[in-house]
Amino acid sequence: MAAIKDSLLAQVAEVLPSSGHKVTVVGIGQVGMASAFSILAQNVSKEVCLIDVCSDKLQGELMDLQHGSNFLKNPQITASTDFAASANSRLCIVTAGVRQKEGESRLSLVQRNTDILKNIIPKLVEYSPDTILLMVSNPVDIMTYVAWKLSGLPKNRVIGSGTNLDSSRFRFLMSQRLGVAPTSCHGWIIGEHGDSSVPVWSGVNIAGVRLRELNPTLGTGEDPEKWNELHKQVVDSAYEVIKLKGYTSWAIGLSTASLASAILRNTSSVAAVSTSVLGEHGIDKDVFLSLPCILNANGVTSVVKQILTSTEIEQLQKSANIMADVQTGLKF
Repeated sequence: MAAIKDSLLAQVAEVLPSSGHKVTVVGIGQVGMASAFSILAQNVSKEVCLIDVCSDKLQGELMDLQHGSNFLKNPQITASTDFAASANSRLCIVTAGVRQKEGESRLSLVQRNTDILKNIIPKLVEYSPDTILLMVSNPVDIMTYVAWKLSGLPKNRVIGSGTNLDSSRFRFLMSQRLGVAPTSCHGWIIGEHGDSSVPVWSGVNIAGVRLRELNPTLGTGEDPEKWNELHKQVVDSAYEVIKLKGYTSWAIGLSTASLASAILRNTSSVAAVSTSVLGEHGIDKDVFLSLPCILNANGVTSVVKQILTSTEIEQLQKSANIMADVQTGLKF
């Protein structure tokens, strides 16, 4: 007796093994799963592969997502401890690493997470030589530099999630002060995703109206409205969330999905991501920091030449020097 499938279906052609928009997420901690879920829920990719060393948790997360397939427009979700499962990924998102502890700076994580990347990046590139790497592991700017060094890929195809999230936090806090939707608040945080990040106060605007034209002391110590507190809140945000719930997840997951969307959908959107900044704004160090970049199917194809004040340039160069100092002591 023929199997039900054979009796039901008459095969016309072979099923293609991939949609061409496969995304691999390495690391299924809180950030990795928030990223994977956001990508699936927003229909950014229909093909997601999860990679991790914890086989039981990996299988549990896989089953949990697969059981919701009916509500996710029928994605193809796979999982494995073997990097071979990541083969032919258009985008590889790396969230694996040691979690930031309460009160711990991102930079103190650097060597431990560098050692972890040594076992991840070469394998991803081996199985997906044409991939784009999107680094999320902290400290993300240095991890992006490390990934570039380990991968052998061109700089445009190794990207860090950078200050995309910081800029989102900044715009949210602006919106709370002004009563304007976050998407209508325009402001950028550049430089390090961390303590030395740089708020571009000179460009903060609503509908083209620069707030510095209304208040020349905006963002300075002389500002009576103390707008500079917003940047401090941005810098302290992760520490505060970690203190309250133990980790960050949803906002960085949504940020990651947004960047994945720009890459996979070839939108040429502008986002603050960590990229090579050697030669930008007078930076003479070979480091990765966030600047507004055009993101599409070839990764970072352009860096926006922001018009910065001398103070902002000085702060950005200081951020670059901090990264360079830490990289000097790295052991690959």
